[in-house]
Amino acid sequence: MIKRLLSSGVVRNTLTWIAAQYIKFVWVSGRWRIIGEEVPDGLLNDGQPFVVAFWHGRLIMMAFSWKRCDLVNMLISGHRDGQLVSGMMSHFGSKTVFGSSTRGGAAAFIQLARLLRSGEIVGITPDGPKGPRMRANDGVIALAKVTGAPILPLTFSASLRYVLESWDRFVLPFPFGRGVFLWGEPIYISKNADDMKMSEKRVELEHALLELTLRADWLMNRPDIEPAPLTPEAG
Repeated sequence: MIKRLLSSGVVRNTLTWIAAQYIKFVWVSGRWRIIGEEVPDGLLNDGQPFVVAFWHGRLIMMAFSWKRCDLVNMLISGHRDGQLVSGMMSHFGSKTVFGSSTRGGAAAFIQLARLLRSGEIVGITPDGPKGPRMRANDGVIALAKVTGAPILPLTFSASLRYVLESWDRFVLPFPFGRGVFLWGEPIYISKNADDMKMSEKRVELEHALLELTLRADWLMNRPDIEPAPLTPEAG
C-alpha cells in the first residue's frame, strides 16, 4: 500500500513539499551559525570547482549550509528514497545526479566528473547510499583524483533533535533550537596518486568528517553518534 502511494507523482510531490516546508521552518525558527563559509566562498571566487562531502545522516539541512547551495549538483540514489530527497532538494534550487555505488554508479561518476571539469560544484555523501555509517568510500577520492577538484568536508548539528534508528543514524532537527554548520579545509588528491596515497586520502577525509561532526555535536551539547565499526578492509 505504501509503495503504491509513493509511486504516485502527486503523493511524492506533496510529501517533498511538506518536507521542504518543515526544513525551512526549522531554519527560520532557530538560531543557526555557519562556521568556515569563507572556505567555499574563496574557492568559488577563484573559479575552482570542488566536491562537498558530508555524512548521509546529516543531509537534511544542507540546503542552508551555504548561501550558494543552489550551485551544488547532489549525487542522489536512484532508489525511491533518493527520488524523495531529490524532490525535496529541488524546492531549494539544488540540482541532482542520480546514481550510487550499486546502481548507476559508473554513469553518475562520469556525469559528476564532467560537471567538475566544466567548473560546476558537486555534493556527495561518502558513506551513502547504504553505509557503513560514517565510513568514507573510495568513490569521492577517485572523483577528486581524476578531476583535480578539492574535497570540502561539511557537517551540521542541532541542539534540539531526534536521531533515527536507521543505518545512518539520521539526524532530524526540531524547530526553535540552535544549530551549527561547520566547513572543513580542502583536501587535495594528486592526479598521480597511487593506491596507497588514495587510501591515505580516504582516511584523511573520514577523519576530517568525524572530527568536524564530533565538534559540531559538542558545540550543541549533544551526545556523539558512533561510526560503524571498522572492517578489516577499511582498517
